Amino acid sequence: MPVHAVLWDVDDTLFDYTGSDRAGALRHFRAEGLLDTYGGAEPALERWRAAMESEFARFLAGEVGFLDHRRGRARTFLGAPLSDAEADAWFGRYIARYEAAWTLFPDAGPALETLAPLVRQAVLSNSSTANQERKLSALGIRSRFEAVLCADALGHAKPAPEAFLVACETLRLAPSDVVYVGDKLDIDALGARDAGLAAVWLDRTGTGADLPDGVRRIASLAELPDLLRGLIGFGAPSPIG
Repeated sequence: MPVHAVLWDVDDTLFDYTGSDRAGALRHFRAEGLLDTYGGAEPALERWRAAMESEFARFLAGEVGFLDHRRGRARTFLGAPLSDAEADAWFGRYIARYEAAWTLFPDAGPALETLAPLVRQAVLSNSSTANQERKLSALGIRSRFEAVLCADALGHAKPAPEAFLVACETLRLAPSDVVYVGDKLDIDALGARDAGLAAVWLDRTGTGADLPDGVRRIASLAELPDLLRGLIGFGAPSPIG
């Protein structure tokens, strides 16, 4: 069955979220005078990551909205009962420093360009639509995608099959016509596989984890076009070029 579309994860697949967040957070902690408070750079970053994971999980579960999840990250990290205005201001200062560090992975642009005339491309992300639309535009790649489909608008988050199936329905394609590419084995690759899509796991760090049935692994997006040509084949050309 030819592939007619590639659905992309964004963070840590196309966009270097981990590197950008680390650089932005460290700048923020230094500017706010917080490094000594939390025992230096690495303990502060670990506290920051833990706050992000716990509050983002609440967002994905539908317990809080995207803005409230950001406020929760500020309150959890600081361990302080901030007002909404105080949390917004503190997190806003972090966002400015984080966005100044935004960068694509070097292999992202060339992969998108190579695939553009060959296959339709869209995004499926667990973030918010407004956040990813803004990010993709700022990074100069929004025009590569005919749709940006996110958990807040879909009503489902990966790895739930519904997230992938609603995305395929939006593209008017059967799951078997779509490849999903993402950096997380459980959330992205296994979620896509179990929903009936072709699953490609981007394992940039070479984890050495066993490869489950029905999942293909690449170490770089530079490998993706040849993988699709050799193992699956391309379908209809992209309508947006």
